[in-house]
Amino acid sequence: MSEIKVNKISPRTACGTTTLGDSGDTISIPAGVSITNAGTASGFGATGAVSWNTTVKTSGFTAVAGEGYFCNTTSGDFTVNLPAGTPGAVVGFKDYANTFDTEPLTLDLNGSDKANGSTNNPLLVTEGIAVTFVYIDSTKGWLVTDSGLSSEAPGPEYIAATGGTITTVCTNYKVHTFTGPGTFQVTDAGNAAGSNTVDYFVVAGGGGASGDIGGGGGAGGFRLSNTTCMSAPQTSPLVAPNSPSPAAIPVNVSSFPITVGAGGAGAPPGNAPSTASSPGCVSTFSTISSAGGGGSSASAYCCATGPDPGNGLPGGSGGGAKRAKGHTGGTGNTPTVSPPQGNDGGSSVGTAPGDAFSGGGGGAGAAGGCGQGGTPVPASGGGGVGSFVVSAGLAGCHGTTGPVPGARYFSGGGSGGGSAAAGDRPTSGTVGGGGGSNSGDSGPAGDPGDTNTGGGGSAGGNDGAGGNGGPGIVMIRYKFQ
Repeated sequence: MSEIKVNKISPRTACGTTTLGDSGDTISIPAGVSITNAGTASGFGATGAVSWNTTVKTSGFTAVAGEGYFCNTTSGDFTVNLPAGTPGAVVGFKDYANTFDTEPLTLDLNGSDKANGSTNNPLLVTEGIAVTFVYIDSTKGWLVTDSGLSSEAPGPEYIAATGGTITTVCTNYKVHTFTGPGTFQVTDAGNAAGSNTVDYFVVAGGGGASGDIGGGGGAGGFRLSNTTCMSAPQTSPLVAPNSPSPAAIPVNVSSFPITVGAGGAGAPPGNAPSTASSPGCVSTFSTISSAGGGGSSASAYCCATGPDPGNGLPGGSGGGAKRAKGHTGGTGNTPTVSPPQGNDGGSSVGTAPGDAFSGGGGGAGAAGGCGQGGTPVPASGGGGVGSFVVSAGLAGCHGTTGPVPGARYFSGGGSGGGSAAAGDRPTSGTVGGGGGSNSGDSGPAGDPGDTNTGGGGSAGGNDGAGGNGGPGIVMIRYKFQ
């Protein structure tokens, strides 16, 4: 085999054509050889390859055969003039800023040239597309030989969002806290390689309590997911399981309205049938809805001659029963969800009809205490203990402290009412924000549930008003980097 070594081959005439070989010959280009195309080349179109120009184009221009261009239409759509069609000529275009879907790129055909057999100018309208055209002949003109999307080879992308009070926790996570109504606005949905789901913590408003040594209010429903690996002691028994599928909520670029339930009103003092307390209000995020805590019974002395509303009302956790044997606490986890969002309120039990005291409201972590009767002394039921989440990983300074170090508690039930004569009554609030009883013969009002805990209100003393339930809270957590 003969070998010729030269630095340049030029045509005999200016702007002429240099031909390598004859028709039917094979020109072999060894691996590793780079060919720079500064002019127009023909006969090399079999691979459809282009040399990419790394100067980003932001306005109209005329393309050169053999080159590919990164086109940025962020500032508005524009038109590219295609080169004259020569068999084997190749050009390429890439959506630089992923804006072709809103600001398309128009390819203007040269004269009578065609694209895919049509004289209509091609319009690139797919976000993130990269496309290569090769000119084949006058019948079909420019044909697409290669195309693809950025999403076909994605790197990790992460959720970005606005709304509520935003804090960064555990280095790579953000928490959006809503203490009132708002909107969780997702501006970037991320992807599976980064993050595309969010964890939720949704607590409803606590129920109001009865007046006149009646029942305690039930705690607001407590619902929680943990796919972003919040550490112990987050492991509440109420956390949604991640099997058979993750409990986290997938998100897209859209608005998610947030509802934070208000606490129910405590009953005023008095013996009229209207003195029953109110249930708490629902809190919602996406598909997750937590039920308001059940209101407690009416006054202990209400309705002597009419219908007896002495049973606690159902809700996220049930309200406590009124003083007097045989009344039952409200049913918790109403409506039913799995895992349960709360527990039953306490009933009124005793050995004789008149010797039992009122029940406490149910909490997320336990049922409300039952009002006792008989000897040695009657006593009202304490509110059910709340459930908990880890402080640093989600709750921050919200909720209340409790027996587990580092944990924050929510959704505690309110205490039932007692009297000074009884000598034994719950006086302190329950873990999770439930109100403590201020019982006594002088008629003090019951304590309200703590703000943004979903705690139930506690019952008032003799002739005292019931405490209001505490408002709920909604928190959303996701990985942002």
